Order: sequence, then structure tokens, then C-alpha cells
Amino acid sequence: MKRVLFVCLGNICRSPTAEGVFRKQVEEKGLGGKIEVDSAGTGAWHVGSPPDPRAQAEARRRGIDLSGLRARQVRVDDFKRFDLVLAMDRENLEDLRAICPAEYQHKVRLFTSFGPPGSPEEVPDPYYGGPDGFRKVFDLIESCGRGLLAYLCRNGEMGE
Repeated sequence: MKRVLFVCLGNICRSPTAEGVFRKQVEEKGLGGKIEVDSAGTGAWHVGSPPDPRAQAEARRRGIDLSGLRARQVRVDDFKRFDLVLAMDRENLEDLRAICPAEYQHKVRLFTSFGPPGSPEEVPDPYYGGPDGFRKVFDLIESCGRGLLAYLCRNGEMGE
């Protein structure tokens, strides 16, 4: 079993979107029993809250249900539990590295590192924008998710 944790600031926009999108990609590939997916935030402002309604609306449009997800904050034990801890942007990457025990630093990366060449370096935060920002974030997350799944299949003995 491989475990992947997606992390953004509040765990209500980008990281739950990545959790939902990647879970769907994993299930479509028939790997639901081999890859565990979760999300969290570096901040605690929204703990217990569902994903942003705009993220949920775009997810529904793409056949993904985020309604059962609830925000939580990253815990130190997450670094031991998960094989990959993927930050949505550099600021969250630095926050994660600051709290990650030394022996698990190799697990912490930018999610966009799995995107195709020319991908943006960060997943932009759509919180203060409109629906178009959420659409663009979903497109980027889907693209990076495909790369992540290919990486796990190549390196994680998932089979194809």
C-alpha cells in the first residue's frame, strides 16, 4: 500500500481537490486497494469544515464528490505514515519541511513536480478568485495527478 497526502494552507480548496481528483484517477486505474489518498492543511483555520462550495461545484461537474471530506491540520505522525507528502506551493512546502522530522524529509515534495514539462511550479490558490480559477486548478491537478499515478506505477510495484 502506498499512501499519498496532499497539503495546502487551509485544506478547503486545493488539497481536497487533489485528494478527490487523484482518488478518482486511482480508482479508474483499478488501484483503489493499493493507493491510499488523504489531504490536510498547514493551518488550522478551517479544521472540520467541508471543501469550499466552489471546489465542490467544479468537482461535481467532473463527476467527483468532495462533500464527505473535512479539513484537518497536518500532524507530525503524517510524515511517518505517508510515503509522499505533496505541497501545493512553495510556502506550504517550506512549512512542511520546518515541522518534518529529518528522517522523512525525502517524502516532502511539490505536487507539481509530477506535472508534464512546462507545468506551473505551484498550484495557485483559487480562494480569492472566481469559478475560472477553480477550473484552472482542477485542470492542473488532473494533469499532475496523471504524472503522479504514472510515477507510482513505475516505482511502487502497483502494476498497470
